[in-house]
Amino acid sequence: MTEIILIVVLVMSIVSFIVMGYDKSQAKKHKQRVSERTLWTLAIFGGGIGAYIGMQLFRHKTKHTNFRVGFFMLLILYVFLLFWLVTANNPIIT
Repeated sequence: MTEIILIVVLVMSIVSFIVMGYDKSQAKKHKQRVSERTLWTLAIFGGGIGAYIGMQLFRHKTKHTNFRVGFFMLLILYVFLLFWLVTANNPIIT
């Protein structure tokens, strides 16, 4: 089960990162954007780490306080979750 959660968080973070970059690109071109609801959904369902890193790297949505604070909180949540999963199930560490 731990491996599945790790894989889901990894895949969702990669997808979130890519979508943040895509949305920034679309914003620069004044074309069809990714909805904020989609960005939040990806971040909440496992992509918090990738969404936050993408936001910082692409400088996208950084002026929106709800994204800055919310994505940072999701980053912290997922980092703690991953740390807990890895250390709680590792017989060498415990």
